[in-house]
Amino acid sequence: MELRRVELAHGARVAFGPSDLTIPRAATTAVIGPNGSGKSTVLDAVAGLLRPLRGEVLVFGDLPVRQRRRVAYVSQTSTVAERLPITVREVVTMGRYALRGVLGRLQAEDHRRVDAALDRLGLGHLGRRRLDELSGGQRQRVFVAQALVQDADLILLDEPVTGLDVVSRHTILDVMAEEVARGATVVLSTHDIDEARAADQVVLLAGVVVAAGPPAEVLRADLLAEAFGARVLRVGDEHLLLDDHAHGHGHEHPTGSAPRRRRSQ
Repeated sequence: MELRRVELAHGARVAFGPSDLTIPRAATTAVIGPNGSGKSTVLDAVAGLLRPLRGEVLVFGDLPVRQRRRVAYVSQTSTVAERLPITVREVVTMGRYALRGVLGRLQAEDHRRVDAALDRLGLGHLGRRRLDELSGGQRQRVFVAQALVQDADLILLDEPVTGLDVVSRHTILDVMAEEVARGATVVLSTHDIDEARAADQVVLLAGVVVAAGPPAEVLRADLLAEAFGARVLRVGDEHLLLDDHAHGHGHEHPTGSAPRRRRSQ
């Protein structure tokens, strides 16, 4: 995935850029930044849902992003009308339409892939349940399973585990690690510095690309302060507090060790 002097806008309002960015193949990249920094906007552009105002978005070298069959996207707004009588299995099966077409006849292999995705996300026993009967964490796992059955080379997830229960959170992150191991490229946005630190690469945004690279090079006090502004507070010489009130939580990061969660005051 490559952005070349990309500028993105919502209507007349420029939301991101201009910036350059290269995402490595077969790795996990975490996109982090304060609320309104452009995380969702960039993912929308890569998924082909938002046309750049200026610049060029490419996927896998010279593959235009409009060829979306190789790209799966789990957005923050993945919802289904509450009264729609659709089952978990039916939602996941929709992911195979990218390969067969809406009117295409599903084959035995399609059904096998759906079964496998349900099992990987711990949903095998819920296949016949209606989506509106599930918890928020279970629903999110359903949408991730739908992405898995698309056989995508690039998987985009917009804050996939924010606010989820521990089981759903770990299940989704573990499955994404497995996808990278098979050769897929995973890009996820997050507000959690723990999740960002666990990625292969981090992209720090603040309306533009502030920094991109290995976590140790990007998650530095000076760069985080540049991106988060007044929401970054230094506590002594050893701790950095990231406080994003827009999402109701803060994070305390002891320099040189794994960060730990901290309740906002």
